[in-house]
Amino acid sequence: MAEPTVAPATATTASTAAEPTTLWVERTGTRAYTGRSSRGAEVLIGSQGVPGVFTPGELLKIALAACSGLSADFPLSRKLGDNFDATIHVSGDADRENEVYPQLDEVFELDLSELDEQARERLLVTVQRAIDKVCTVGRTLKAGSKVTLSFDIDS
Repeated sequence: MAEPTVAPATATTASTAAEPTTLWVERTGTRAYTGRSSRGAEVLIGSQGVPGVFTPGELLKIALAACSGLSADFPLSRKLGDNFDATIHVSGDADRENEVYPQLDEVFELDLSELDEQARERLLVTVQRAIDKVCTVGRTLKAGSKVTLSFDIDS
């Protein structure tokens, strides 16, 4: 079976650009796929109700929460230290008639009890700005994105 044609996602580090990461999914069973990256990562994907897998919609939500967390990590660690705890919950019901998520809600849980009220407010503004500026997933969802599909057929 031919490897699917996938537009590579570019991964970068703070100092240098890395090789582009290639992403694809492979069918592993009835309504079951494994998502893979050229960096060796894997994620199990399937229908709702199948144990041990994420649905594509769940992965979308997790990608949003993870992007927010990663975008906020530097300003938070600068103020709270490298060992701060954070959990980002994400939710949003699907509109099954139109097959979209009309709204996704994130709740960022942080312990800021060591900071006074002004320091907390300044930090939260900084974190919000960082997420708004560099969270590619959130920015893409808010802006919308053109999606194309092509086929590579064995004949």
